[in-house]
This record gives sequence, C-alpha cells and structure tokens, in this order.
Amino acid sequence: MSYLRALIFCLPLAVFPGLAAAQTASVAFGAVKADPSQPVEVTADNLAVNQANGSAEFTGNVLIIQGIMRLSADKVLVIYKTAGETGAKAGIERLEATGNVVLVSGPDAAEAQRAEYTIDQGTIVMTGNVLLNQKSGTLASNRLEVSLTSGTAKMAGRVKTILNPDGGSN
Repeated sequence: MSYLRALIFCLPLAVFPGLAAAQTASVAFGAVKADPSQPVEVTADNLAVNQANGSAEFTGNVLIIQGIMRLSADKVLVIYKTAGETGAKAGIERLEATGNVVLVSGPDAAEAQRAEYTIDQGTIVMTGNVLLNQKSGTLASNRLEVSLTSGTAKMAGRVKTILNPDGGSN
C-alpha cells in the first residue's frame, strides 16, 4: 500500500516537474528602482591598486553603497574603463564580488558566492547557491540576474521555492 501512495504522490511531479522546481522564474526585486548613475561608495579593511591592468581590489568587510542598493562581500575587484590611446580611467566598468556576497535593495535581500555588477547596464548577476529572501517568501537557485533600473530579477538553474495555495493564511 505504501508503494501505491508513493506512486500517487510522485506521478504528478513526473508529469508536471515545475511543481517541484522550475528552471527559470521572474520576480520583482527592491521596493524602488535603483539608479546606477549615482556615486559608488566603497568601505573596506584593505585596498590594493594595480596600475598595470587598471583595477583596484578591496578586501575585508567590503561594503558597496549606491543609492538604496547595498552590496557586501569578502572581496571586491573594481575594473575601470579606459578611454582612448592614453588609457586614462573613464569610470567604473564593473565590480566583481566574491565570498559571502549579500545584496540588499529595499526589503529584498539576496546572498550568493559571487556577484558581478555591470554599471552601465545596471545589472547584477549573482551565482553559486543563490538565496533570495523577500516578504512573500524565499527562493533558491544557481543564478540570479537583477536589473536595478527596472526593479526586476530573473532566477535560473534549479529554481526552488515553496508555494502556499492559501496565500499564507492559517
């Protein structure tokens, strides 16, 4: 009899695999759209600048603040754009954060092993055991792409959540 119960329980999951875990999911992120053109404030325990490749590496309790967005990590590599033949610095191209990465925007928070923030596009891609906490619940996946300008996010790679059919009321 227990074999029959297991079959009845597992059959819908085999026919509709999205019930157990979806491959992609779109969600809102942050209560307010962020502005990637705002100044980027960086606080860290250490800074190492590499003039040869035009980068700066912040290590130890790194905190990045840009408007309402907060990003913290063990290490953040700042890669600068270069302009013309002189190689002069022309703003930040991207930030690469690694180790205990946490992104907070408004009431939403996400954590991962790694994040890459492309400033001009206003996108942050988080990878490695991504966990997204929102008021409505928690989602887990392998990858999270956040658009700061639109306030939306897309999760991919074994997306998992628990859906409550009655909306959470008991």
